[in-house]
Amino acid sequence: MQGQQFRRVGALAEIPEGEVRAYDLPSGRVAVAHVEQRLFAFGDECTAGGCSLADGTFDDRQAQVTCGSDDSVFDVESGEPVRGPARDPLPVHAARAIDGWVEISLHPLR
Repeated sequence: MQGQQFRRVGALAEIPEGEVRAYDLPSGRVAVAHVEQRLFAFGDECTAGGCSLADGTFDDRQAQVTCGSDDSVFDVESGEPVRGPARDPLPVHAARAIDGWVEISLHPLR
């Protein structure tokens, strides 16, 4: 994460454990999932249907998010599609919590 530029997007308390919230960055909308004291940030737009993944279903046990429109399933850590119609991965961002605030890298890691 060294060399990455981060932007504060909100309070950690806004993302309860086991839930997902979406935030706007200059590069596009990014969803943040809170799983077992860890944060995962990924592109909010399903690569198959273009729908908001933050509006989908989140499985915190599997760390997977399901698109509410086409049932594509993505691993929130890697961004890789698990089941589809989606075939392309989501962009993944670095995320961190500092002093109760959530920060997301401005640019995807990949």
